[in-house]
Parts: sequence; structure tokens; C-alpha cells
Amino acid sequence: MARHPGDTTGSERRDPRPLAALDPHGLLVLSHTLFTCAEQSEIVRLAMWQVRALGPYRAEAGYLSTGDGLSRVPGHDVGAPTVDDAQMTELGGADGSVSLPERPWSRAFGLRGADGLLGYIVVSSPSGPDEQGHFLLETLVKLTAAALSLAATRASQHDNAGEMIRLRTERDTALRQLDTLYSELHLQKKVHETLARVTARGGGEDAITQALYELTGLSALIEDRFGNVRSWAGPDRPDPHPVRSSTRQEEMLRLVAREAGPVRVKARLIALVRPRGHLLGVLALEDPEATADEHTMFALDHAQRLLAQELLHVRELTEVELRLRRQLIDDLLEGTDETSAYARAEALGHDLRRTHYVVVVHWPGNAADDSFTRAVERATATTAAHTLITRRGDRVVLLTEARPDDDAVHAALAHELGTSAGAIGVSTRCDSPDGVPRCYQEALRALEVRQNSRERSGTTFFDELGLYRILGPGNDLRELEGFVREWLGRLIDYDTEHDTELVETLSRYFDCGGNYDDAAVALTVHRSTLRYRLQRIREISDRDLADVDTRLNLQVATRVWKIILGGRR
Repeated sequence: MARHPGDTTGSERRDPRPLAALDPHGLLVLSHTLFTCAEQSEIVRLAMWQVRALGPYRAEAGYLSTGDGLSRVPGHDVGAPTVDDAQMTELGGADGSVSLPERPWSRAFGLRGADGLLGYIVVSSPSGPDEQGHFLLETLVKLTAAALSLAATRASQHDNAGEMIRLRTERDTALRQLDTLYSELHLQKKVHETLARVTARGGGEDAITQALYELTGLSALIEDRFGNVRSWAGPDRPDPHPVRSSTRQEEMLRLVAREAGPVRVKARLIALVRPRGHLLGVLALEDPEATADEHTMFALDHAQRLLAQELLHVRELTEVELRLRRQLIDDLLEGTDETSAYARAEALGHDLRRTHYVVVVHWPGNAADDSFTRAVERATATTAAHTLITRRGDRVVLLTEARPDDDAVHAALAHELGTSAGAIGVSTRCDSPDGVPRCYQEALRALEVRQNSRERSGTTFFDELGLYRILGPGNDLRELEGFVREWLGRLIDYDTEHDTELVETLSRYFDCGGNYDDAAVALTVHRSTLRYRLQRIREISDRDLADVDTRLNLQVATRVWKIILGGRR
């Protein structure tokens, strides 16, 4: 991975903006004063005075190297704690920390020229400087050292042309360094301002990739940890986007994770988004020509930090919303106040006033943990609309607006988990929050019937259970009435409207074991009258009396109608 600084010297010198806007810390203005100053102690004092302009820093002491060691230069700060000169001597010419009372952070920066150590500036701060602070302090130290070198050179005798050439070379080098520093400051300022505008406007992944594309001129993209593209800015977006295998994706992530910053992988510069150690995604630049320089790397690194904050914020919001959704459906399953339920659901963007169904999912061998729950969410995302989901023991429970289509959810979940050995129970429709507990029991009953049947895998709908709906525990009068209405409702309504006895006829017919003669005698009607009534029963109920299951359900329904419901219409 190569990094090259951009060559913007010529154009940047002609920048029409005021110098104060491009040089907020005054380093460029100071440099002209330093390089025209002939007194070395004055140069150090000027540098010490400038320290405060760089941030929350304080110049505690300044030193010049002499033949006898280090000589202290009086500073401008009154009341500063005394720096132990012995500590400075122990540094042996290297940079290092010094101990000062009531100063959490203090460090001696060496002023070095071509001939070695020229002196020190001791700086303190309430806390250690950040990346930009280090850069500014080191820039000030370099400028001061260069000015000291020039001042020392002026003080010596220059008797030959070679010495003059050397001085001019040092001067030109210093000017080039100033130009480079100016360019770097300008480019870094542009990155900070651009990304700050993104933050001020609410951020967002698309805004970040667009800003990075504008800053670097390279197509920028964001992928999730699985390699799926979430955002792209710039030209030449592949369609479709190439999909890496899970093995290759993990290998790439491990390779990039070994480095501290952006890493080149073939034609891409890749930075991992890992706030708090959690890998949330990948930020990358398409760079097939390997044109990226230090400015590009700086912009990519800062955009990655902004993206980390964005993705972490989104993740935290998602977790909060998921927790609130689970609390809502848990309360609905147990029974809760309708007004509160409507308000809470609306705050989560869910309309409880629509028709809903309760779905219970159980997959043996898959504990109802987060991974199983996410698998159910993914499987139902394309087959069921607007779901609330929670866990109950080893089962996952959903409240969904759409009635699942036959075995569509089961097939999708079997594909997701790699096995079809699971069962799903689906309730009847629920039209209000107070009906959710009943529908939950229906879904459990449907699941129980499925798991105790010969074919244990698949989906069972409560409204298709027939007789099994009333054979389980916990059935109340309303459930019995619902069963009777399902099978005899049309006949009961017809009898009420026309003052006939079709339900009674059907009941006596079943009581007589389907024998025409016995049934006719029990009803005190002619055999042909009985046949006519049974034909009308077939027509009105739209039931096939020859079907075994239909006959069974009708017979049970007539018994419940007569014995438990008292033959009520």
C-alpha cells in the first residue's frame, strides 16, 4: 500500500482566501518572524508565546544548547512550576515526558538542526493532545528548530561560496516545508469541514460516501460485514455487484483487521468500521490505478470514524426498537389495555387496528435465542407483512397482518435453517388487541395438533382443525359456539328465517346412524320428506354428507348444538 502526498504547491499559493482562514493557528505568520529573527533566545521565546494559540497548551520552559549543556530561556508564563533542569539533562537529547506539579501531561520537545540538539521547549496540557494537536506542536517545533539553525548560521562566519549555497539550500528547504505544511493544513481543513457538514445535516451512509467521493475523486462504497453493498457514490458501479463467498469474505476481513489503518486489497482501499470492537461494516475506495495519496488516506480514515458513529447509532436505535416491539407483543399475548396498546404500536410504526394473526414457530434442536429469532424474521420478511416478534420458551411468536400462505413460511424457514423438521401453528383472524390472547391459544393448539400428528413437520391453521378444535383442554362455551356456527350456521339461520327444522332433521338422522327408515319414524315424517330435507341440507350448507370427515364434524356439531347449547338458534 503506497501513500504519496499530493502535489498542490503551485495552485495553493494563489488561494484567494484570507491567510487567517487558511492559517487559523498563525503558524505561517509566525514562521516569517522566526526566520527573520537573529537572536536565538528571542526565537525560543516567540515559539513559547505561540504555544497557547495551538490549543489548551502552556509553554513551561525553554532551553538552548550551549557548550556547557542546557541554558534556560526566560519564558512569558508567570507563576509556572519550576522544571527540574536535572530531568532535562537526563533526557540525553531525546524527546520525553517531564514531571511537573499539577500538570497531568507535560513533554519536552527537542529542537534539532543539522548539527544536533539546539534546545528544548517544555509544553504542558490538561490532557494529552489529539492527532491534530500532535501535528501542530511538532510543526511549531520544526519551524523553531529551522529558525534556530538559520540564526546560528548567520552568527558564524561565511567565507566561501559553498557555505552560502548551503544556506540557500536550507532556506529553500524550509520554504518548501512551509508550502507542504500549508498544503497539508489546507487539505485537512477541507476534510474536516466537509465531514462536519455531513454531521450537521444528520449524517447517513449515502451522505458519507458522497462526501468521500467528492474529497478523493474515487468511487466510495459501504458494505455490511457479509459483503452486501449498502451505499455507493461515484461512477462505474457494477451491476450486479460481485458477491464474495463467505470464506473469502472472512479471509479479507481478517487480513484488513491485522493493520491499524486502511489497507489495499487489489484495486480497493479498505477500512473496517469497528466501533467498540464490534465489526459493523466496511468503508472502501475503488482505486484501480493506485493513485491514492496521504490526503486520500486521511479522508478515508476520518470518514471511517464518522461512519462508525453513524452505524453504532443506528444499531443502538434498532436494539431499542426491537426491545420495545418485544415488550409490546408480550403484553398483547398476556392481555393489555387497548388504548395503551394502540398508542405504543403507533409509536413503533405498527397499525394494530388492522386484522392480525398469531403465528407460533417451533423447530426442535434450535433454541429460541437471537439467532433463531433472526432466522424467523428473515424467513417471514418476504412472506408476512409488518410483524411483531418475541420469544416464549423454545418457541418464537409472531403477530402479523397477513395470514401466511399455506406452507410458504415453513418452506422459507426450512431453507434458512437447513432442515424442514419444524412446525408452525397459525390462529384465526384477530380484529382487536383484546383478541390476541385467544388467538395465541389457538396458534398453540394448532401447533400441538401438528406436533402430535403423523406428519409432524409443516404448518397447521386453527380454522382448519375441524373437530380437533374442541378436543383440547381449555375450550370454553364461545369456542363451542364458534364450532357449531362454522358447521351448522347456514342451517340454523335458514331454520330461523323459514321456521323449518333442518338442524333437528340432521341431528335425528345422525342419531339413527344414517338409517332413513329409523330417522323418518323418529321425526314422524314420510321417507320421501326426509330425503327432500337431506337434499336441502346439502344445498344450503354446501356440505358433502358422503364425506367421512364432513359427516363426523357435522355429527359432533349437532350433538354440541343439542346437548351443550340446548338447541339454541
